[in-house]
Formats: sequence, C-alpha cells, structure tokens
Amino acid sequence: MPPSDKTFIETQFPVSLISKESYKERKAGSGQTLTGLGKWWGRKPLILIRASILGMLMPASDNPDKDREIFLKILTMDPDGLWQRRVKAIPLRTLYDWLPNRDAGLYFEENERGGVRWVADLAQEVKESVTRRYFDHLSYDEKLEYCDRPEQIEGPSESTWQDINAHLGTTANNLQDLIDQLGKARFGHTPKVGDAFCGGGSIPFEAARIGCEAYGSDLNPVAALLTWASIHLIGGGREIQDKVQNAQKVAFAETDRQITEWGIEHNSLGWRADAYLYCVEAVCPATGYLLPLAPTWVISEKYKVCAVLKLDRENKRYDIEVIVNADAETFLNASIGTINKNGRMVCPETGETFSIPEIRGDKRINGKTVYGLRLWENEDLVPRAEDTFQERLYCIRWIEKYIDINSQGEKTNKTRRHFCSVTQEDLDRENFVLTLLNDRFNKWQEKGYLPSREIERGGDKTEEPIRTRGWTHWHHLFTPRQLLMHGLFAECFLHLNGTDKVMSAVLCLSIGAAIDRQARLCGLDSHVSKGPGSTRNVFFNQALNTQYNFGVRVLDRLKEFYLLEFISNKKISVTNNIDLLDAREISTSNDIWLTDPPYADAVNYHELSNFFGVWYEKNLSLSFPSWNLADRHALAVKGSGREFKQSMVEIYSNLATNMPHNGFQMVQFTHQDPAVWADLGMILWAAGLHVSSAWTISTETPSGLKKGNYVQGTVLLVLRKRTNDDVVFPDELPSMIEDEVRTQLDEMLALDDKEQPNFGDTDYQLAAYAAALRVMTQFATIEGINIENELYREKQKNLKSEFEKLIDQAVEIACNHLIPVGFDEFQWKGLASAERLYLKGLELEKHGELRSGAYQELAKGFGVREYTFMFAKTKANEVRFKTGTEFKRANLGGDNFAGSLMRHVLFALHETVTKENAREGVNYLVAEVSDFWGNRKKIIEILRYLQRLAHIDHMPHWETDAEAAQTLAGAIENYHA
Repeated sequence: MPPSDKTFIETQFPVSLISKESYKERKAGSGQTLTGLGKWWGRKPLILIRASILGMLMPASDNPDKDREIFLKILTMDPDGLWQRRVKAIPLRTLYDWLPNRDAGLYFEENERGGVRWVADLAQEVKESVTRRYFDHLSYDEKLEYCDRPEQIEGPSESTWQDINAHLGTTANNLQDLIDQLGKARFGHTPKVGDAFCGGGSIPFEAARIGCEAYGSDLNPVAALLTWASIHLIGGGREIQDKVQNAQKVAFAETDRQITEWGIEHNSLGWRADAYLYCVEAVCPATGYLLPLAPTWVISEKYKVCAVLKLDRENKRYDIEVIVNADAETFLNASIGTINKNGRMVCPETGETFSIPEIRGDKRINGKTVYGLRLWENEDLVPRAEDTFQERLYCIRWIEKYIDINSQGEKTNKTRRHFCSVTQEDLDRENFVLTLLNDRFNKWQEKGYLPSREIERGGDKTEEPIRTRGWTHWHHLFTPRQLLMHGLFAECFLHLNGTDKVMSAVLCLSIGAAIDRQARLCGLDSHVSKGPGSTRNVFFNQALNTQYNFGVRVLDRLKEFYLLEFISNKKISVTNNIDLLDAREISTSNDIWLTDPPYADAVNYHELSNFFGVWYEKNLSLSFPSWNLADRHALAVKGSGREFKQSMVEIYSNLATNMPHNGFQMVQFTHQDPAVWADLGMILWAAGLHVSSAWTISTETPSGLKKGNYVQGTVLLVLRKRTNDDVVFPDELPSMIEDEVRTQLDEMLALDDKEQPNFGDTDYQLAAYAAALRVMTQFATIEGINIENELYREKQKNLKSEFEKLIDQAVEIACNHLIPVGFDEFQWKGLASAERLYLKGLELEKHGELRSGAYQELAKGFGVREYTFMFAKTKANEVRFKTGTEFKRANLGGDNFAGSLMRHVLFALHETVTKENAREGVNYLVAEVSDFWGNRKKIIEILRYLQRLAHIDHMPHWETDAEAAQTLAGAIENYHA
C-alpha cells in the first residue's frame, strides 16, 4: 500500500486508550524511566510521545477501522498485545469465582478451608485458555492492572508483525525497523525528530529509542543536561551504566569514610544519627523571649513523640524537650504550634498573635513595601546574632546497632531508634561541622563543588527566600551540614573518577537528585508517623518554599539519590544531538518538530531550575565546552503578552523553515483555558503553519468513570507547513467551517466504540476548534482580517474579534450537532439553548466529567451566559447540575431557563417525588405548560432520558428522580383529557 498523504493522526487517534496508558505510566512514580535522572516539571509520558510519532508516520488508508487495529497492534495496546504485556498473575480464587459453577468444577478444586487450586494434571494450555478468557472479559483499565507498560516489552509478537506488515507494506520485525521504513517511505530517509524545548528529555529520548534520528535543544542548561543524560546514560547500555554506578559507589564509600572519621554523625555511645530536625526562632513581641517557631511540635504520631517548649525566664528563651510515648494531653498540646494556620506567630504565654511581616519589620514607604530583614552575604552560612530569624537544632533521631541473642544462643544484628533532645555534645558537633565547612568553603566555591551565584532579583519565585529569610545566594538555601556533605561528595567523586564528559555529567545529576531532598526548604513530611527526617522534597510544588521547621538527612539516607538507578538498559545507537540553544537560533532541519512550549505556563522554569543549575556550572563547562552556559534566563520564553507572542512566532517560523514541505509539527501543551490554545493556533498560523488535527490526552488522571478528574488534558495540535498563498473572504468561512465541523464530528462518532469510548465530551468540542482552525489556517490571508493585529491586539472584556467569533461559531455547531445518546433528534432541535445545556451537562456527568471548566466551555458553546444556578456542587472537580428535587421551587417561572419546558419537567419530578404521586406531576404540567398537548412528546422524551440516569454508580443522587421520571413518563403517555 503506497503511503497516503494523510497520516493516521490526521484522521483519528485513540485518545481514550492512550490516556489510560499515559495515566498508568504517570502512576508508576519513581518507576518511570526518566524520573530517576532528576527533577523536571511536566515531563510528557513516553507512551504519548511514541504514539504521536507513530501517528505522524503511519499512513491513513481507506479502511479506518483496520488502521486503528494496526496502530494498536504496533503499540501492543490490542487484546493480544495486552495479553503479551501481562506480568501479574490473576489469583486462582478470582478465576474460580468468575466462572459459572459448572465450569469452575472442570478446572478447579476447592479444599475444606476454602482454598482453590487447579485440577490435578490439567494441561498448561487449558490453564492459559481459562486465564485468557477471564482476561479478555475485563475492561481496558482492569487489564492494565495486570500489565507492564508498552516500553517494558520488546514489542509485538512475530505473528502480529505479519499482520502489521501486510497492512502497511513493510517488512519490519521490530519497532525500530518499522519506524525506519515508514520514515523512508514518507521522507526518503530515517525520520528526524526534533524538540526545541526539550525540558526533561521525553521527546528526544523516546524518538531515539524507537529508531528516529533525534535532536533536542533548550535554552536551559539543566534541561539540556537531563536530555543528554536520558539518551547517553539511560540509553547508553549496560556497560556505561555499570561504569557510572561503580564510580558513584566508590565516591559514596569515600565520603562515608571521611564523615565517619570526622565523627560528625556519631555520638559518644557509638550511635549514628538518622535525621536532624531544625526550627526557626524569633523574638516574641509580647514577651521579648526568643520563641521557637513551628506549625506543630508533633515529631512522630506512630511513636507518640513530640517536642515540648519549656520557658527559661532567666535566659529569655525556651528549652525544647523531646518526649517519647507522650500522654494524650501532652501530645494534643504539642499539635498546636507557635505558627497558626494563618501563618501568624502565636505567643504561648499570652495567646496573642503577630504577623510575620511585622516580625520581619516590613514597612510601606512611598507606596512600596520595603522588607526588613538583613540581606545575607556570601560568607554567611548561619544567621548572625543580630538577625531577626535564628536557626536551632531541636531533635535528633539516632540509630543504635546491637546484637540480639535468643534463648538458643543465636545472634541477630538489630537496630533501635532513639528520639532525643539536643545536648551540648550535639551542639559541639554542629560547631565542628561549621568549622570544617569554613575551612573548605572558599576553595569549594572556586572549584564549583558549592555554588557561588546570587539569587536573581525580581523573579516571581526567587524573591520568596530573599524576602522571607534574607537569603541572597543559592547556597544560603542549605545548612552547613548539607553543604559539607554535598561538597565532600563532589570532591571525592571528581578526585576518584576524573572529569571526562560522562563523569562530570553524572556528578551533576547525583548532586541534583540529592539537593532536591537535602535543603533548608525540605519541610517535614505531612505523614509525620514516618518520624523525623522524613521530609518532603524541595519541589513538592512549583515554588521555593521557606520552612519554619525542616529535616536534614544524614549521608546514608541520601544514598538512593547520590547513586543513580536506571530503569532501562537498552542501548540507543541512532544519531542524536543535544544543543544548548535559543529556539530562534536553531539551524538543524527535522522532518518532525514535536514541542511542548512554555505557553501561558505557571511553571517558572527559568527561575526554579537555577536551584539545580548553579551547582552544575563549572562541571558542565568541562563536559560541554560548546554550550554557552552564561545565564540566559532573560531570553526565556515566558508569559502570554505581545512580546511573548512575537517570540513564539519567531520560534515557530524558524522551525517551519527547518522542516521539509511534507514535514510535520506537533505542539503539545497542558491547557487550562481553551482560549489559550486558540491563541496558540493564531501564533502557529502567523508562523506559516496550518492546523491539520487536534486531540486531547489525559496525562495526569484516570480516564473513564474513575473519580477525581482533577487536571485537564494535554492538547496535541498537529500542523503542516502552509505552501499556498490562497485568499478567502470572511463571508465564505462560516459555511466552510460548519461543513468541516460536521464532517469531523461524524467521522469521530463513526469510529467511536460505545463499549470502550475513544473520545470524551471535551474531545468533540476540541475537534470543533481544530476543524475551525483547519479551515482558517489553510489560507494565507482572510480578506479584511489582519492576522498580526488579531494576534497582538490588547484584549478587551466582552469584545470579541472576528477570529474568536468564528471559533465560537464552530463550537456552537458542535454542541448542537452532538445530541445526547438516545435522545430523539427532532425533539432535540426544538429545545432552547439553556435546555440543551442542562441535558448535555447531565451527559458530561454521566461520563464522569466533573471539571468546572468543561461545563463552562459547554455553556460557552451553547451561548448561555447565566447557568451557575443550575449547579448543585461548585467545588473544583466535583461539579454537577441539580436534580429536580434539588431545584425545588428555585428559578421557576419567568424568562429563559426558569420558564422553559425543561424547568417545568424538573419541577413536575419534584412534585411526583415529594407527594409520592405521579398524578401531581401530570397535573402541574397540564396546568403550567402552554400547549401541553403540543409539547407532550417532547416532555416524554425528556423524562425517558432522565429515566436512564438510574443505577449509574457515580450518580446516586439521581436514583429517586430517575425512578420518578419513569413513573411520570408512563402517566403522561396514558393521560387523557
């Protein structure tokens, strides 16, 4: 079959199944392939990248059902592929209980204790057959519970490759061969895939792994390093991985030897510290005493360990005593900290509260806030005596190793934990740590073992540590103990392993993984039952959060971070290149540009990543001399205003220049507002690209009917280079858009599987946006509409451009075209917009959609402005419309929805339920609905639809109303005047 001009992803995409696979990968947490290399925000799932590239390479035939079947076979997402990926055994009891009694007895025998086993001498192929029968009846979500991810197996079976090759006209026996052959058929060579915002490296890594020549670039050196490491370390093969791990182990052992020799983690009893807890102190205005600050003094719920403050009047301060096995009253009192939930200091003596800005001495001068803290200098490693905020060690958890001898004289090595108050001996060790660090500090900064750069002023996130603690340099975010540990490991690693490209990069990654768990910003884990030292990582959210109390890990508890673990060891051998480059400066040509741009993004990558980057600078300059490591965060693409849009047009114009005429671009981004991606569509249009298709993948949450649809999906916008100079007149566009929207939706509906839906409600709306953009962006000019003016104009409230009006029209067409399942088309067309909104809102809820944004977009599509009164719940991710009995008499009578037929039907349900008589509902409708007989069929159609909401597990609130709808519909059908 010769390659079609249209590709698979331009005609269809199994968004539901790929969403499920993406969620499974996300749910793997630290078991994801790339996460072990280091922190990055918003890495896209590898299965999504794999599916996207395949979708742009695989031709679309005139048999879309067969195309879909083959696409899923390639990704091992078909029934046989899922069976092949099965790694978790299905419990025999589960099989036994599932089989009918007659069949169960053929295959299983049950003992008197209720245990189940296979019938003796049952052939293996029979066992496989029974297990396969059970497996095949499961839903896709249920099957995934037993399966590896697609990336964890070699690929389709030999017989499956025969089917794939027969349909595609290829001769492949693995994914890399297939990608190579599809690329050569379309482009004449092995496909080249590039990413100009490579971030955490997902796109170049997966492109290279499946056989593409890969290119990645980023303006951020941390991103470039992570991307390089994904290909050259995770994709470096077992030999390089063994070399790296051995180097890390040797360096760790030497670091441990030196720390043990110094004695800074051991006490006089020979116990070794397991964790240190610190708190901030400040003078209380009510008493003048130095007050330890913490939101809670509970240390371990499991062992009932807490800290108790004891007033020391003589020294105007508080002693801190650690209590183990505290009684209930002591423990309860300890849960009330000296920082309340509003972030105010609480005086233990008077109960008065004081704002922290007041404690800091912040003031308003000439209308501007002037912060009151002294700004630390480079040499400051701990607070000075005159500083507002002091720092105090208040608890140490020690590990005692001992030998247990049982009654038979057998010896067992055991450990015992001790939660202890801080002694003078402990404070002496703290001072010794500071002395050791001071002796090495200047040398280590010069060598790059410790950072020396100042924190950038004026940043959205970087002002936080400066404003709240006075910290001005990045190393101020770490305690002396932490700096000593990180610097020592760096010194030992480079001394023992040298400074070649691989080793310097590995050291950066090791330090990066460790500092995310070992900084002054590591607050205590909310699961305090884990004990002290169980800390959250620095970036538990997307900010630099200063803490009132925090934990410091000891060396042994950083071992898992200093020593990299590799999930995959398959060697990548294709050509690849990683640049540290502004996307506007790229000159490398690629057949496919697959990017995840920082569009209107809440993550300030250019600020937050410096937390890591300042530790890497000198080592990276040795490893990658061609990289320009000068601080270029001022060039970072950020925001959403005019300057940002101009930068984006320049970037995507450059990428369009560096791709062939038959090449593709895909832009992936997690959208929070459809207007955002509509703007992005205009940017890409201005860059000389036209929209080919768009899909939404849920990458963060379970799909289907699972509870908690918390985060909107990732939009995949597929684009081609616009190669014409065609002109269109505005009055020609509406009919073209309407035809395109209807065609797009009809094709999706025809492909959809009612048992295992491919598309959600929001996918159809997104398809309408894509269809409108596809029509508009195919033309170089829309007569009378200046694209640059449209793109760069200052948006005014309630004033829409012609472009936005066309987009809105497309969505309205889609909303009206998509009739709820089972609803009569003729009756649907007779409903008003608000009535349609209500019924489609129930359809959203029926499909498990609980996001307020989805309902907002639905209302926008129907052109309904006032609709919030319909909500029974408005809490994020729990949104739903009211039932008839929940409405009661509210919003009944008048104009719009309040006076609509739908509203009268809902009140009739209320009457039927509350008076337990359908006749009451009938009487209400006959009396209140004008032309009752003319609307009788429509009323029955609405009731029959509402009746079908009964027995839906996640809609129990409709149970009573749905049953009343069934009764009322029957009563109206049998009613005679």
